[in-house]
Amino acid sequence: MTLQNRVMPTGEIAATPERGTLMGNRGILHDADQRLGKARWRHPHWVTCQLSFKGRRRALMQPGAYTELFFLDEPTAFAAGHRPCGECRRPVFKRFVSLFHAANGTATLAEIDRLMHRDRVTRTRAQVRQTAALETLPDGAFILHDDAPHLVWGDRLLRYTPGGYTAALPRNTGLATVLTPASTVATLAAGYRPAPHYSATQTHP
Repeated sequence: MTLQNRVMPTGEIAATPERGTLMGNRGILHDADQRLGKARWRHPHWVTCQLSFKGRRRALMQPGAYTELFFLDEPTAFAAGHRPCGECRRPVFKRFVSLFHAANGTATLAEIDRLMHRDRVTRTRAQVRQTAALETLPDGAFILHDDAPHLVWGDRLLRYTPGGYTAALPRNTGLATVLTPASTVATLAAGYRPAPHYSATQTHP
């Protein structure tokens, strides 16, 4: 059975066979039959982890254990409202925190998590979206183009699919609907360079 554990840039959690390059945690979201309930988070500390760390192994969606979520890459995880884990991704985490503080005026990790939670979802579980000039967005931000998520990367917009990026389009000017939370966009603009799926740079340098 294909589990419903793949997170899209739009914030939806879907069932797809592709595993992704990062794993995430929002708490226990599944039941004894490995199916998601209505909840989409249990705490505000939404992190992304390496798929492999110190030889640890997990069986997916076990009773009483957190729900393992997966992302194509770091820009996708950012669009969905996650940040780097402070244990398995320590160097990346430290850089993210430093630039987040500088860009958003926070001083503690608790403040980061509170601000990110405010910026990513409403109380009705809808993704918070913003409008911004396309030419002002940093690499790594996600937008909607023709109702489909696209990654802003260099002078291109790369169409997202669960298996990788396709259909590179030129990045033009004008207003765009931004999926990546505002505080994370500010962190990207401050100099954080997210790691994209290889298809972003292999096919569309």
